Amino acid sequence: MKILPNRLDRAFELHQAEYEEAALRVLRSGHYLLGPEVKAFESEFGKYIGAKFCIGLANGLDALKIAFSILNVGEGDEVIVQSNAYIACVMGITINGATPVFVEPNEYYSLDPSKIEAAITKRTKAILVVHLYGQASDMKSIMEIADKHKLYVVEDCAQSHGAGQNGVKTGSFGDVGCFSFYPSKNVGAFGDAGAVVVNCKKLDEDFRVYRNYGSEQRYYNKVIGTNSRLDELQAALLRVRLAHIAKANNERVKLCRNYLENIRNPHIELPKIQTGCETVWHQFVVLTKNRDNFSNYLEEKGIGTIIHYPIPPYLSEAYAYLGYKKGSFPIAEQFADTILSLPLYIGMTETEQGYVIEAINKYGGA
Repeated sequence: MKILPNRLDRAFELHQAEYEEAALRVLRSGHYLLGPEVKAFESEFGKYIGAKFCIGLANGLDALKIAFSILNVGEGDEVIVQSNAYIACVMGITINGATPVFVEPNEYYSLDPSKIEAAITKRTKAILVVHLYGQASDMKSIMEIADKHKLYVVEDCAQSHGAGQNGVKTGSFGDVGCFSFYPSKNVGAFGDAGAVVVNCKKLDEDFRVYRNYGSEQRYYNKVIGTNSRLDELQAALLRVRLAHIAKANNERVKLCRNYLENIRNPHIELPKIQTGCETVWHQFVVLTKNRDNFSNYLEEKGIGTIIHYPIPPYLSEAYAYLGYKKGSFPIAEQFADTILSLPLYIGMTETEQGYVIEAINKYGGA
């Protein structure tokens, strides 16, 4: 049996007629940018997250980049971010000239609130919270710290569409919630797409101007903006995905509960769920000391896996100028050396998952 780490075709086939109807509706409309589909998706997604405003953008990195720019976080400023974040999160900070200040994650792969205050300096202007693998971070604790020190909070929700803490969804806690709709995300487009959600009318207006060359009215440019517009086709397709997100997330929860209840191997450490923090299981990640052996063993069985992520951003060549060395953040490095994502996708059958679980339970850890 051959099992891929992720499959996008099954989710498409599940609602194929709806996707095709949405695509044809846009193609026949003759309106392809910033039209009724974008407006409708922004309204629907904002309502789903529980935010007053949603602004569609070209991709998730733009969401981060523009967020820090509009919040005036730049040269001379510091932004606290967890050391195990994906590198795009850090790029959103440094593209604006600000400096990332790394803090170790907790056992849930999230920013550890107990370590934040020790990293705050007079130059700290914001905290970037990354909700990794679909589990919400402890936003209650983080917001208390941010309020105490008068810091902006930007949430990277690229992997947490629908996750939350005590019933409040990620993206609605901080000043700006940033979303990617890359095809593999829980709410995935059929190409690049992104958005931000905010509760401040001024921020809503600023994002709408900035994404369209800094123009509120054609040829009249208020600021030096950029070209980052969610197109009508992706918006229409995302509306279909969003209409079925509750069922899809419930399916992921069921699949991952099956993993948690049935994987029994002392060589494999299963993910932990933080009390009060709901997860939508964007990834199901496990830890194992001999990861290469484990990955190769599964590959021999026809089971594909992915490493999220093998190199912490501060050790990448791109950020060598920051001066960090191996050993700077041992928890992040331990995760990078031992983490592995198991197959997880909408439409995964009981037979497929049963095969994966059986193979894992037979792994000898050599």
